[in-house]
Amino acid sequence: MGVLDYLSIFCTVTSRRRRTKRRPLQTVEIKVKMDCDGCERRVKNAVRRMKGVKTVEVIRKQHRVIVSGYVDPARVLNRIKSTGKRAEMWPYIPYNLVSYPYVAQAYDKKAPSGFVKNVPQALITPNATEERITHLFSDDNPNACSIM
Repeated sequence: MGVLDYLSIFCTVTSRRRRTKRRPLQTVEIKVKMDCDGCERRVKNAVRRMKGVKTVEVIRKQHRVIVSGYVDPARVLNRIKSTGKRAEMWPYIPYNLVSYPYVAQAYDKKAPSGFVKNVPQALITPNATEERITHLFSDDNPNACSIM
């Protein structure tokens, strides 16, 4: 069959199908204002019907929707906005990943517990000398100064 398949490529009159590049599997986190079970159900059903969605997790207490699958984040956001809810991409990161969580722009009273806003001022700069000096005299560093 291999020879016939090879020759059929040259004899075909129909156009070739364009191969669409498949999106990578990714997780999209979105902040959605939800107050009741009806809001939660409406958002969940709208996103679940999208093509490429594998799982949908709604955390109403945090106003958070987590979507996993072969989806475009902008399309998921637009689909949630089409339900009439106010939505934006998840603006928070875990508290323990930030060096300076109490920077004026990072600390947010409306953030769920254990999260702060993702702002560049809260992250440490790679060439910060004060952090390197502090690390030299840390008890966590096994190669620290042995005089202390």
